[in-house]
Amino acid sequence: MFGKSKAAGNVSNKHGSTTLISSETTITGDIHFTGAVHIEGRVKGNISADHGLLTIAHSGSVEGDVRAQRVVVDGHVRGNVFAEEHLELASRAVITGNVFYSVIEMTKGSQVNGSLEHHPNGVPAGQQPLLERSDATDTEIPVGEVIEVGNN
Repeated sequence: MFGKSKAAGNVSNKHGSTTLISSETTITGDIHFTGAVHIEGRVKGNISADHGLLTIAHSGSVEGDVRAQRVVVDGHVRGNVFAEEHLELASRAVITGNVFYSVIEMTKGSQVNGSLEHHPNGVPAGQQPLLERSDATDTEIPVGEVIEVGNN
């Protein structure tokens, strides 16, 4: 499942090299990319791709919304996940948020604490709000706590 897949190779070769966010790295802020990003560290912000593959390793975590064509999760995501083409949830994946997908693979042990919604292109019609986060505080939010999202 997490070996060298054809999907990962194709995205990387078409759009350049893979960007690695190592296990000792924390990024605070939104990330927008084309190509492939592999997260072993922590990202506090929304992640989006024009065309790309996002991989969140078992040691990786994202606190924000994720939007990419192909998404592989074996770590933690606290936010909504929008996979336009393919979503793969490995055995240690934990998503606290809603999941919007076109094609999904879930391995025994993976968790989604939210709704699963199938859409032909992985994205529901209309603009979806991104997870709001407060920059005023850097406190941890316990898993299972409800985050209220307001409309701007």
